[in-house]
Amino acid sequence: MEYVILAVVIAVVAVGAIAGLVVNGRRRKQVPPKPEAPVITPPREPQVGEESAPPSEAPVQTIEEVQLPEAPEAAPAPEAPEVPEVPVEAPAEAAAPPAVEVPEPTAGRLVRLRSRLSRSQNALGKGLLTLLSRDRLDEDTWEEIEETLLTADIGVAATQELVDSLRTRVKVLGTRTPAELRGLLHEELVALIGPDADRTVRSTKHEEGPAVVLVVGVNGVGKTTTTGKLARVLVADGRRVVLGAADTFRAAAADQLQTWGERVGAHTVRGPEGGDPASVAFDAVKEGIAEGVDTVLIDTAGRLHTKTGLMDELGKVKRVVEKHGPVDEVLLVLDATTGQNGLVQARVFAEVVDITGIVLTKLDGTAKGGIVVSVQRELGVPVKLVGLGEGADDLAPFEPAAFVDALIGD
Repeated sequence: MEYVILAVVIAVVAVGAIAGLVVNGRRRKQVPPKPEAPVITPPREPQVGEESAPPSEAPVQTIEEVQLPEAPEAAPAPEAPEVPEVPVEAPAEAAAPPAVEVPEPTAGRLVRLRSRLSRSQNALGKGLLTLLSRDRLDEDTWEEIEETLLTADIGVAATQELVDSLRTRVKVLGTRTPAELRGLLHEELVALIGPDADRTVRSTKHEEGPAVVLVVGVNGVGKTTTTGKLARVLVADGRRVVLGAADTFRAAAADQLQTWGERVGAHTVRGPEGGDPASVAFDAVKEGIAEGVDTVLIDTAGRLHTKTGLMDELGKVKRVVEKHGPVDEVLLVLDATTGQNGLVQARVFAEVVDITGIVLTKLDGTAKGGIVVSVQRELGVPVKLVGLGEGADDLAPFEPAAFVDALIGD
């Protein structure tokens, strides 16, 4: 009995194994149906116990036979909007340096500017000629002549000297025709001014290096402008010039001087605003030596003559410059319209630096011509240059005879 049961179990197991093999074989033989073109449908996963589907008899298209849809024609690309042409400006060129000017010759310049002395002429020359032409020269007339001379800022001592000389010569002359009186007055005024004084501005290069010219003066006399005009005078006389902008206390003084220099091709040495004036002056002379120029013009600060500290600074500038060599000229710029007050300024400057010459500015207009005489006598130095207007070439070397001719007229 036991053997029968065992045989039955073995038979059941064998049948189950055979059935499993048959099912697995069917799964391997099943082929998924081919999709119809152009829609492709993935085959369904066969389930256990299903019969495999018969192969499809529908013809299969090759890839060459498949008709692909034509691509739609591409729409024309829209035209780009026209962009207006923007004119392209050429890059700005660097500003060209100002053209170098040719200054007016200095020879005879005072004669050409004699009309600028017309007002001074009325105050002094014509007034004296009118008085001297009177039929009778009594004491009252001589007192009027003396008053006219004092009003013209000639000074007390010079006035007395001129009146005494005129009285003697008129008495000796006897007759007094207009021509004789004019000649007489011309001779006396020229003698009073001093025709033999050396009025040359020492600006010639020497063995130690270039000539050094210091320009000094108080505020408001036109000192920086005078320095620029003096550069034009020297260039017109054939000198090569370097400018030193040692007025570091006044805003734009260096710019002003540099503009004057550029007009005549002169280099300007400058320093920082508020810097040491003596240092700028030293560098200017050093630059002048290196360039081999004839003259170095140094514009100093327009300092008030009542400020002792500032006057000491001016003395320092002179001492520092002298480390390179001697200072050839110290020109004091005076405003001719200030009259006797200019003499006070002159005295103080003379105590600090050795003044070698005077530059009288604003001598045209309301200035009194007698200041030429009084300032020379006060300092014992000659007037070397006079300013007769606002033009660039209105600074003229002083000529006594031409100046007197302009004062007394024709």
